[in-house]
Amino acid sequence: MENQIFVRIFVHINVPNKYKMLIATISDFRKNIKKYLDSVTDNFETLIINRGKESGVVVISLDEYNSLTATQHELSSKKNESRLDSAIEKLKKGSSFQKDLIES
Repeated sequence: MENQIFVRIFVHINVPNKYKMLIATISDFRKNIKKYLDSVTDNFETLIINRGKESGVVVISLDEYNSLTATQHELSSKKNESRLDSAIEKLKKGSSFQKDLIES
């Protein structure tokens, strides 16, 4: 089998009304745990479980968590951040291109 390298870059852009944010009380979450977790994973939603006065828990899918972690890593240095911003601008302008990886 050939050696292959896959690079995934995730970019988080705040898009209003694209994703819903669910809010539930802890008791409602307990009663409907499957419904809520299915909604989080199937519909890419964020769930906030209210636990009382200014206390709560945020539930996101594993894919969303991995995406956030990858984005945090990509933005961990100014050089990476600059290169990512440049790539986003090229995509927006339509001046991006595809390049095959060199096999070793």
